Amino acid sequence: MPAIAAHEYSPWDFWREASVDQRDAQLAIQHALVDGRADHSLGEQCFISELASIDNDSLRLGDRTYVAAGAYLTGDLLAGADCSINPYTVIRGRVTMGDGVRIGAHTSILGFNHSMESGTPVFRQPLTSKGIEIGDDVWIGSHVVILDGVRVGSHAVLAASAVVTKDVPAGAVVGGNPARFIRWRVEPDDTGIAPDAAADAAARGTDDPVAGGTFASATRPQDTSAAPGSRTATSAAAAPLIAASDDATAGLAERVAELAARAREEASALLQRSWNDDLELFADRPGAAPTVRAQGDSIEIADLLLSTAPPQASTEAQVRRLQDWQDSGTGAVAPLGSDGRQEAGLGFSHGDVAYHVLSVGYALDLLGSSFPAPLTWVTAATPERVIAFCESLPWASDAWNAGHHIDGFGTALLWTRRAGHPIPAGVEEALFGWLVMNVDPHTGMWGSPTADGGLLPVVNGFYRASRGTFAQFGVPIPYPERVIDTVLRHARDPRWFAAGARNACNVLDVAHPLWLTRATGYRGDEVRDLATRLLSDALSTWVPGAGFSFREPAPATRGLAETEPGLQGTEMWLAILWYLADLAGVSDALGYRPRGVHRPEPAATLR
Repeated sequence: MPAIAAHEYSPWDFWREASVDQRDAQLAIQHALVDGRADHSLGEQCFISELASIDNDSLRLGDRTYVAAGAYLTGDLLAGADCSINPYTVIRGRVTMGDGVRIGAHTSILGFNHSMESGTPVFRQPLTSKGIEIGDDVWIGSHVVILDGVRVGSHAVLAASAVVTKDVPAGAVVGGNPARFIRWRVEPDDTGIAPDAAADAAARGTDDPVAGGTFASATRPQDTSAAPGSRTATSAAAAPLIAASDDATAGLAERVAELAARAREEASALLQRSWNDDLELFADRPGAAPTVRAQGDSIEIADLLLSTAPPQASTEAQVRRLQDWQDSGTGAVAPLGSDGRQEAGLGFSHGDVAYHVLSVGYALDLLGSSFPAPLTWVTAATPERVIAFCESLPWASDAWNAGHHIDGFGTALLWTRRAGHPIPAGVEEALFGWLVMNVDPHTGMWGSPTADGGLLPVVNGFYRASRGTFAQFGVPIPYPERVIDTVLRHARDPRWFAAGARNACNVLDVAHPLWLTRATGYRGDEVRDLATRLLSDALSTWVPGAGFSFREPAPATRGLAETEPGLQGTEMWLAILWYLADLAGVSDALGYRPRGVHRPEPAATLR
């Protein structure tokens, strides 16, 4: 009797370790399962053990989800990406689960039940099904039983041998028979629920609303089907959590219009608030030292809200100041010291210098001017140096920083092209070619998640890199649907998107990629729902006469500099509001459209 391959029971390393013949055999199993079945689809790099029993009416598994030996699946199963259905797991009835759900061996998830009225043998009783919903990032231990009708919130943990008969709140750890609340894995103040009230509700096993939240917040899983053109591609998307009504849209548009009107009325006051009379420069906020970026932010805000230059100085004086800051030899703009004078000896490898290509360049553009000196970052480049530059960036450890420098170089290309300075042959092709050849087809992005940041550096790095290249020059991005999958998955991480945890970078870096890929229509309802929720929350964070803070205010972060209103937060959130409002269908109510660093239209085309 031949030995059973270890991958049948432990499939997580299959696609890395399997031989060509083993991979072909696995693909044949998957073909046999889905071919001719419109209600069956499998994502990329799934694994289905030939020793599992798959007898579903409908089956959709996301990328990298596996079903190990001895598993028994029936009914309607919709699972997201990176889910594990371990040996001898039983999933029956109507069951949906999000991304990253890990299910221990010998667990039973039973999305149906028998009736048991008296007078009729049980085997003659009709079946009922309320269905089971499981959110994202849920750990289900071995020998767990989940009964029909239960909702399990995202980030929950179900301890081994738990019998789950009632809803489980997001972030809770439960155990026992029947399962009861043990402690929090993710504190509920990350989701706006008071900890004491939520713990009390969890212990009682109720589903009453508590402290502004609901007892369970299970997330409807997404249809993470294979990429277009793959063997099991499907265009169906999961239903949205909340279907926006016409009244809700009208109400949101009214709130957007009110905020825009208030911002215009208070624009002059918030600019004056950050003006340093002694140095005749802008600082981000009162008491802070003036910065180069603050000058750019003030010009962007005035352009958006006042359709003019900041009134604190003449347009000519502001243009002259910005141009004087550019090094005539290299074209670089160095940061300011605390005395308002520029630091010396810094080149484009410095993070601030790289960003000043954007902030100063677009500020000059809005004022009707431009850099006076060539940017040698581009004019002295060669294709070989561009490739070496791209490969030297810390994509694996710090994808945001890598994307930051790609953004700077791409924008340096823009100003070089605009000024008519010669761009060495092959430089643009080398930049775009490297990006296209090195994008991850599974995420649609560059770089790798990190242990402490998860997808944050990848998504934020993608925004920076794509903004300065594909978006800025109107070039279609590769794998747009995978970008949407990655962004939506990232936006469900409470570390960055729970109430009080959000900041301007993290929200912008979600909003812009979703706007950039909107023409695909892929998962459009989910995108609109996310944009609507983020927009609604952001509208309430404006501080009268001061604008927006970089990070949204919360009791736990009171007193932090990043929660004080300033020019950077105001400039970024005004742009974010436009992108979110446009995704939600209400951007006309704002009465403005970004024209600077965060402009939606391409600034140039490659010829």
